[in-house]
Amino acid sequence: MEGFESMTNVDGLITRTEDARVPVMDRGFLYGDSIYEVFRTYGGVPLFYDEHWARFENSAALISMTLDLDKDQMAEEIRQTVRMSNAKQSGRDVYVRYAVTRGEGPVDLYPAESLTTRYVIIVKALQAWKAEFYTEGMRLAITETKRNPVTALDPNIKGGNYLNNVLGVIEARALGADDCLMLNHAGCITEASNSNVFFVLDGKLVTPAESSGNLRGLTKAAVRTACKANGLATFEKELTQAALIEATECFVTSATREVMPVRSLRLADGTELEFPAGGGALTQRAKAYYSEYVDAYVAANAQYSLY
Repeated sequence: MEGFESMTNVDGLITRTEDARVPVMDRGFLYGDSIYEVFRTYGGVPLFYDEHWARFENSAALISMTLDLDKDQMAEEIRQTVRMSNAKQSGRDVYVRYAVTRGEGPVDLYPAESLTTRYVIIVKALQAWKAEFYTEGMRLAITETKRNPVTALDPNIKGGNYLNNVLGVIEARALGADDCLMLNHAGCITEASNSNVFFVLDGKLVTPAESSGNLRGLTKAAVRTACKANGLATFEKELTQAALIEATECFVTSATREVMPVRSLRLADGTELEFPAGGGALTQRAKAYYSEYVDAYVAANAQYSLY
């Protein structure tokens, strides 16, 4: 059985990831002037590829970027990169990150009309989260670093500039947590550094409203759909720290984390909220419903396997 190796595709040139190169004059490198999406595979099937592409196109529109590849062309480039990684031969699923930068040009904030976009596809092993993040739960901390205001940088631009999130994670780690939970400038909960968040409040599953300024998470949407199909309602609401004092459960969602329970949450004043180890009853139901939803999706889309 051949071994798996992380591979990266830069404008059609596929190499080992460690050998991949992007010119230093690329605007993605210079300014974070790029957009991206991440998905994982299950049995080789890319999860929610159409939905990811729709969000990718929306990101492009929000930053006035014209894409030079369409959905099918990108899918074929991803397929070739996965093939070169030996994922099929090694019998493993993968993490895929595809990005498009505005291209290479002069050091000037204004993008020249002559720019040609550049695509970068990274295929690597799925991140192995700590086992205790599922058996016990991760630790979150509300940070002084706030989420960028929607009027400054729309959170639905899934772009290459993540400095806001990086600063939040650094601060959270200094507080002894695993990840940050960021407030907007009005003091409402938005999201973690790269995942959406749910709470159980008064026996109901509640997630921060989109109006608070958070990414339209595809895993979050799938969790809500799966819960609804099984008779478990979910709600969106603007949430302040004060409301969280009454929370009895908490979990985060993302493509690679799936449904991950939260063991504790440190509020801005140092108050530590504790939640059931490994997730409470509603967290476990949401996790099971999401797993069933993914299984059904993979079975219905087996023909799109990247293998």
